[in-house]
Amino acid sequence: MDALPDRAATRFSGGTRTVDGQVLEPHLAMVLALNGRIRPDRDTASVDEQRAAMRASAAVAAGVPITVGPVSELTVDGAEGPLAARHYAPPSGSPNRPLLVFFHGGGWVVGDLETHDQPCRILAKFSDVHVLSVEYRLAPEHPYPAAVDDAVAAFAWAVAHAAELGADPTRVAVGGDSAGGNLAAVVSQVTRDSGTAMPVAQLLLYPGTDASVDRPSKSLFADGFFLTRTAMDWYWDTYSAGGDRTDPKLSPLCASTLEGLPPAILTTAAFDPLRDEGEAYAEALRAAGVKVVLRRAPGLVHGYFNMTGVHRASLDESLAVAGALGALLDTV
Repeated sequence: MDALPDRAATRFSGGTRTVDGQVLEPHLAMVLALNGRIRPDRDTASVDEQRAAMRASAAVAAGVPITVGPVSELTVDGAEGPLAARHYAPPSGSPNRPLLVFFHGGGWVVGDLETHDQPCRILAKFSDVHVLSVEYRLAPEHPYPAAVDDAVAAFAWAVAHAAELGADPTRVAVGGDSAGGNLAAVVSQVTRDSGTAMPVAQLLLYPGTDASVDRPSKSLFADGFFLTRTAMDWYWDTYSAGGDRTDPKLSPLCASTLEGLPPAILTTAAFDPLRDEGEAYAEALRAAGVKVVLRRAPGLVHGYFNMTGVHRASLDESLAVAGALGALLDTV
């Protein structure tokens, strides 16, 4: 699709789309137009059908798997039993590289190791780090706080077993995209508050940080930009199961203090309903004295880290984020 001239891509997708003074990248507009034709209707599709559809679309959007070091399947300790996980070694083979514990997105309802295989490969290769991807329990079968409890337990397992994975046990970071970014932020807060081993850094890819307030981006990009307001509200309702949305373990921006948290790389996308709450979290972290690198991806949408096989600008931004993570972890 990127081979088409911008003018042709714009014509195919129905014209230039400008919102809030920003222009949607024209080739991405084509991707969104095609996705809208094949995505199942959430109102009629079962949860299992939605999960299968995400696996299928993620496989197409990822493209050819990026080569990394050895990849192995394993289990890690969850809060109430073992969880499936996948370890990606960096291709460099350099000894004692950092370890990133990664939690996939999907609204705490869909997503798994397969849907986020390519993002983990990108991070392992271009950050030059070990990546441990964890398949936490999903709602509605396991609503809040199951995912949080699993994420905290899995991070503790990773700290204890990092050396066995060939990683540096003193440099274990946490990260995730969307719902997984929310979990990564919560893990950082929970470990700080409990006095247990805390991540050395956070990678928060377009995270959900505050379900208690509707910010402008939620309305500006309510429909037509991959993640819709309707879908986002459904994910929150399904996951929280009536919980208090000001609970910091649901909405980390609602924490009483953000002081003492690890340095963060936080990304948002220009055309994302979650944009404003992600950027509000970055601003709050800075105000609390936490080192933050904030990147807003111009022209892109929520989920761009999963679109790298079909959209060059999404790939370029993902590679830049991976490089920034590697640079940050080399300073901690």
